[in-house]
Amino acid sequence: MTEIPEHLLNRSKARRAEASGATSGDSAPAAASPATTASTAPAKAAEAPKPNAPAPDPVYVKAAKTRHKIPFWAMSGLALLPVWAALYLIAIKPAEKIVEGPMSIGATQYATCAGCHGAEGAGGAGRVLYQGEVLKTFPRIEDMLNFVYNGSQKYVAAGIKQYGDPNREGGAHAPLSYNGNPMPMQGEKAGGALTEAQILGVVCHERYTISGADPTSEKYKDEYETWCSPDSEIFKALEAGSTSFDTIEKDFAMLPKKPGAVGTTPRASIMK
Repeated sequence: MTEIPEHLLNRSKARRAEASGATSGDSAPAAASPATTASTAPAKAAEAPKPNAPAPDPVYVKAAKTRHKIPFWAMSGLALLPVWAALYLIAIKPAEKIVEGPMSIGATQYATCAGCHGAEGAGGAGRVLYQGEVLKTFPRIEDMLNFVYNGSQKYVAAGIKQYGDPNREGGAHAPLSYNGNPMPMQGEKAGGALTEAQILGVVCHERYTISGADPTSEKYKDEYETWCSPDSEIFKALEAGSTSFDTIEKDFAMLPKKPGAVGTTPRASIMK
């Protein structure tokens, strides 16, 4: 046999070793490849599509979101505003003037007179009372009380041809001179339905409220205090029944302003 040189054997071994290493090196990546594919496939499947970016808020929405909100404690105060407003209106409303004494009685009782003389005293079937007309006819309250108590027909029956001030501007009034209509009697003794206290109240109302006499003026101050004020001793006595039109002059002679005679029978005016 021919001996193969050693260097050729070594070369052959080296080539086989190289061939064997290339084969084993190529097989390792091939084996590893499926693992890589298997591990990356689920990751790709788990990825969700990215949503579109939201549109920016309009200017008015952004302003509403950034505006300062009302503190919760202020809401209770706002809820009480209507109550406060109501109390404020009540507080600033002027208190109604309460009328007492004969003026209060007279204001109520005058409703029965308004049918003839008018609600404001402008007249109708009965004479005009407003704008000072009553005061022109009766400068003295005592004369007016006597006429209202008895009525015009009692005056005619007594032969009295005029009542009130005989020097009245425009002429004195005769009992039936206004449209021929009589003034009904009001006093109980004359056949009417009113007490003397009620008649005083009506006369005070007609003089000071309807005809406009000023209770603070020099001319009417004493009359008002004596007859028509809430503290009138004469009115209180008439209400209590401790005096009457027939005895007032005597019963109250001690007053600073002495009352004149009134009486419950018709009489001509007493001018002073």
